[in-house]
Amino acid sequence: MTSPSKSQIRRWRRYLAAERAEREIYQDLAERREGRERDILLGLADAERRHEQHWLELLGDRHLPAPRPDVRTRILGFLAKHLGFLFVLALAQRAEGRSPYDDDADATEQMAADERIHGEVLRGLAARGRTQLSGSFRAAVFGANDGLVSNLALVLGIGATGADPKVVLFTGIAGLLAGALSMGAGEYVSVKSQRELLAASRPDPESQSALPHLDVDANELALVYRARGMAQDEAEAHARGVLATLHLEADAPPEELDPDEAVGSPWRAATSSFLFFASGALIPVLPYLFGMAGLGAVALASALVGVALLGTGAIVGILSGTSPLSRALRQLAIGYGAAAATYVLGLLFGATLG
Repeated sequence: MTSPSKSQIRRWRRYLAAERAEREIYQDLAERREGRERDILLGLADAERRHEQHWLELLGDRHLPAPRPDVRTRILGFLAKHLGFLFVLALAQRAEGRSPYDDDADATEQMAADERIHGEVLRGLAARGRTQLSGSFRAAVFGANDGLVSNLALVLGIGATGADPKVVLFTGIAGLLAGALSMGAGEYVSVKSQRELLAASRPDPESQSALPHLDVDANELALVYRARGMAQDEAEAHARGVLATLHLEADAPPEELDPDEAVGSPWRAATSSFLFFASGALIPVLPYLFGMAGLGAVALASALVGVALLGTGAIVGILSGTSPLSRALRQLAIGYGAAAATYVLGLLFGATLG
């Protein structure tokens, strides 16, 4: 057998370190869970142990001293110990999707297939958490971004007209309060209405009282199941089975979501929207709050909002399993675009009024 090259050995040691680190991450996550989730995470850890053994066999004594994982894997390991379960799952899902084994002749086909499947396992584990988070998370992200962009645009637009810095400050504070209250109220109404629409589509438990009086040979019970999406033969067979036990199933159709999981609590969504809008809208006001004026205040407000937009975009990217960088840049471009348009209009109005 040909001796491996130095570059092969370095690559194998890098893979070994990554597999060990990922195994430890799954074990750490498993210790924080129980039941089915714990078993699944331990199963992933076992798979990483098999991959680790593959590289140990190729390296032999060359696996010593023990290699350290790369910076990205070390950061993921640190986050796994200190951040929420869903956040770490999203990061791990993205890490599994970047596996280099597909293009590496020293990795087996089974290992490459394992890595692809691991990403789907993590996607499944994170699915319920993402669904439960979607209502309040949407309100929080939308609220924060709306506060950042709308108040920055308002402050820059008023400031560009040449208004006194105190006028700009109080305008920004008024925009913060008005926007936060409007966002909170609007989010409450939106989520409450959506929950009511979903609830109106769920089976009525009171309808069970009609079952004993239905004609077994001619009744509309099959129509209930056809309305829920069943084929005619399947609906009729299901109706006969239900009448045999005199119990109308109240389960939702497969495509229906529980309102609590689909849209979340209206109060929680309203509170998240209010607080995050207010926190976002406060940022562009800060330079004026501390007495700054002119281009210095504009530049600092824009810079602070830019950092915040990059942060919210990156978080959205991580939790959705996509690129944090692309989502961050998208948020930044949209926010700056809206603020720049308002600033230019303010300059035009200022020149006209002058």
